[in-house]
Amino acid sequence: MTPIPTLAWTGDSLRLLDQRLLPDLETYLYCTDVPTLAEAILTLAVRGAPAIGIAAAFGAVLAAMTTTEGPEFADGVRSKLSLLASTRPTAVNLFHCLDLQAKVLSEHTGRSSAIEALLANAFRFMEEDLEASRKMGRLGADLLPDTASILTHCNAGGLATAGLGTALAVIYEGWERGIVRRVFADETRPLLQGARLTAWELARAGIPVQVLPDSAAASLLRSGAVDAVVVGADRIAANGDAANKVGTYPLALAARAHGIPFYVVAPLSTFDQDTPCGEGIVIEQRDRSELSSCGGRNLMPEAAGFWNPAFDITPAGLITAIICESGTAAPPDGESVALLTH
Repeated sequence: MTPIPTLAWTGDSLRLLDQRLLPDLETYLYCTDVPTLAEAILTLAVRGAPAIGIAAAFGAVLAAMTTTEGPEFADGVRSKLSLLASTRPTAVNLFHCLDLQAKVLSEHTGRSSAIEALLANAFRFMEEDLEASRKMGRLGADLLPDTASILTHCNAGGLATAGLGTALAVIYEGWERGIVRRVFADETRPLLQGARLTAWELARAGIPVQVLPDSAAASLLRSGAVDAVVVGADRIAANGDAANKVGTYPLALAARAHGIPFYVVAPLSTFDQDTPCGEGIVIEQRDRSELSSCGGRNLMPEAAGFWNPAFDITPAGLITAIICESGTAAPPDGESVALLTH
């Protein structure tokens, strides 16, 4: 699988494949400063926990490049990192990468050396993510039956990472081995990341994909057409509870009801050992406009309120296994997750 050009450093900007315009247009956005990048993260031009983290790491480079030399240099950079940290509260990868870049910044007093070190670290994050994707793909494919139809939710592919994916890395590896025969992709309301992005990725790779309404997923699982559910995660608590795109939790419930394995695939940077369980994960609330309009048409009366969480929590007890680059936690619990992360 050739990596998707989700993110690329040009020398003076971070180039992003603008995911807001897919699948109709493959257009690139060039971020030359932190406010532009922060807006791109907030409005989902770049999305997916690993990709957000890597983008933020390069954002630290932009912060240093757009801050003048002097005694206030480090403080100026840190204030710009705070802007990036304010964009998406649920994806722990964002804070992981920013914390590591802040540590690098503290070790370099000069502007030039700081920029060089921050850039090297950002490239390291990208390479580590690609290698983690390859390992997760192999480990996850080992758990699939010889002939598998997979159901996935949202987008956990190259568009959500440095270019290969988490859940979709398992599918890509299974396809190359000849064991994955088709994929079902939930459309993923309200922003349709499954229909717009996952279907685009899989079709691009020549993998048969069928898009279904989120509300049809339980019936599909009941029909016997699905052999495994494979999803990503934006944060995994110490006990194995996993936050992922809203709609994941009901999938896990339906999979359990029908005896279908439910796998979560995510890199080590997604694990949050400081949060004991899913109840402690902050769930991002998105804007009313994502529900109230589509294609220029108003879908809700003005008097109607709204509740638009971006994520939900799947309890560890509903997860068959959590797969990361260091191994598999099966079943996931405090002990098995701790073994993966230490």
